[in-house]
Amino acid sequence: MSHILTDTYNRKHTYLRISLTERCNLRCTYCMPSEGIQLSPKSHIMTFDEIYAIAKSFVDHGVTKIRLTGGEPLIRKDAHIILEKLASLPVELAITTNAVNVERYIDTLKACNVKTINVSLDSLNAEKFKDITRRNYFEKVYNNILLLIAEGFKVKINAVLIKGFNDNEIVDFINLTKTLSVTVRFIEFMPFDGNRWDIKKMVSLKTILDITTKQFSKEKLVRLEDAQNDTSKNYRIEGYKGSFAIISSVTNPFCDSCNRLRLTANGHLKNCLFSSKESDLLTTLRQGESIDPVIKKAIRLKAKMRGGMDTLEKLKTPDLHSNNRSMITIGG
Repeated sequence: MSHILTDTYNRKHTYLRISLTERCNLRCTYCMPSEGIQLSPKSHIMTFDEIYAIAKSFVDHGVTKIRLTGGEPLIRKDAHIILEKLASLPVELAITTNAVNVERYIDTLKACNVKTINVSLDSLNAEKFKDITRRNYFEKVYNNILLLIAEGFKVKINAVLIKGFNDNEIVDFINLTKTLSVTVRFIEFMPFDGNRWDIKKMVSLKTILDITTKQFSKEKLVRLEDAQNDTSKNYRIEGYKGSFAIISSVTNPFCDSCNRLRLTANGHLKNCLFSSKESDLLTTLRQGESIDPVIKKAIRLKAKMRGGMDTLEKLKTPDLHSNNRSMITIGG
């Protein structure tokens, strides 16, 4: 492990999330402001060769896992080329998608040894899906999830819970795991620029577990062992084929074991999802200079918790989280 990827709290960063594009074919309300976003000019977006060069540098220094995100990564016309180039690196390759077009990439994903696919799905109700995504693709997304499972991929469904909108679907989501080999992951609603975050809209880990035990009883709720550096607390219902998990970034942050870094589509390194600070790797690369000193400095500046918002009171302060990007331009 290179010291370049170790921060001042001795956290070793082995997981790089790369956003391929700021564009998306959905318009999820918690991800994109209602008025839309100002997209980076095309010339500011990393080419596939630049993505590979930056990724290789991180892998050379100890990154062992790369996840491709967006926007929606599979709407990039050269997504297959990016997958093929990154698959040549000694790294675990994964992807997060909204699954609208994923059926076109089944063979490519298999050829590139992608085994784990995270799919964003915030409601099992077609009308609610349309409300939150502002698009009418529920049937296509749901059928593609079934297709991915049938094709042998390890599928995780990511559902951002919002009080009064989809929190009444928690049990329905868990019941998906009765017959499907899938992991449903409930994600606490997090604050980003333009998503009108309010802590009162957030559904906490405690609330999710209270609803679960009321429905299934404590005896049937099985606590699973979490993987190293896991962001989620994992469970299953006794006798069910799949499992579910809770990502509690707000109420129970996992910052002490964080090993994640994020590379935006315009080549900026974010050392934390919540941090408003970024380091421009792409400009340095295009100038023919080593990006290693920029990476090292960025990681050394990583705060101990949530980009410096180490209390709920700080997290609730708009001035502290509204200077960050909207979620769609960070890349999940």
